[in-house]
Amino acid sequence: MTTACGSATATTPTSTPASDAADAPVAAAVQVPAGNELVGKYKATGVQVYTCTGNAWKGLEPAATLVDKDGKPIILHSRGPVWVSTVDGSAVEAAPVDGAKVDRPGAVPELLLKTKANRGDGLFGKVNYVQRLQTEGGVAPSGGCTQGAQTSVPYSALYTFFAPEA
Repeated sequence: MTTACGSATATTPTSTPASDAADAPVAAAVQVPAGNELVGKYKATGVQVYTCTGNAWKGLEPAATLVDKDGKPIILHSRGPVWVSTVDGSAVEAAPVDGAKVDRPGAVPELLLKTKANRGDGLFGKVNYVQRLQTEGGVAPSGGCTQGAQTSVPYSALYTFFAPEA
């Protein structure tokens, strides 16, 4: 079982120290159901990519790197959403659980996601829930836009991964 928590250096948004990340309370709306255990906690920094559709910004994909407790990048996060371990090649794809969201001022919401697919036997082989917590930044620009335009907005979050208890 791997449990890690790390923080990355970023100028925008400010990263949360690992000690604070581990101790922060989790809102009831995004709690993982009983019968699951923590597999790992990883700090992410990256961008939320938006595309202009119908004169409005719509979410396209995240592009982020998650780091271990030593700040070493070990997970890539992208469209799906999908998380891929660069250590063992395992992956997990998840979708938001209906109603399991907490809005945060000036940031993308905190979410609880349920696994749709797993790949490999490594870190993500048995993951069944993902939490996106302690979000900062990443909100779509306000106002109109030109059809087909894209923009990237910096964000950070703490991602936690859970698997069924053994």
